[in-house]
Amino acid sequence: MSIYTSLSGLVAASTRLSVSADNVANMRSLGFQTAADGSDNGGFRPKQVQQTSVAGGGVIARPLFVDPASVQAYEPGSPDANAEGLVPRPNVDLGEEFVNQILAEQAYKASAKMIQAEEKHSDVLLNLIS
Repeated sequence: MSIYTSLSGLVAASTRLSVSADNVANMRSLGFQTAADGSDNGGFRPKQVQQTSVAGGGVIARPLFVDPASVQAYEPGSPDANAEGLVPRPNVDLGEEFVNQILAEQAYKASAKMIQAEEKHSDVLLNLIS
């Protein structure tokens, strides 16, 4: 049973790292905005990961869109700037993303160690039985 818990931890950590890497790679893209008529500009929508415990052990990591998806940045020289020199950029905090990546790495390592420990215990049990 603990191996399933650890495997879910590996998957969750991988999801967290993937979402964070995507956010960092796109942080200078045009940010997502919805116009008054309901249309959108096709910009990047950053995500965050919601991690939820599962009954019986384990976790599920679900990527969810960040709200608000974009923030206004003053960049008058940008071709995407409006008349006031503002450009919608994805609502991504680089410092927060670095912390998310470090946490994902540590969670991945911890889950991998648990799998190694489970494997070692299984080997010991098999040797005792045989």
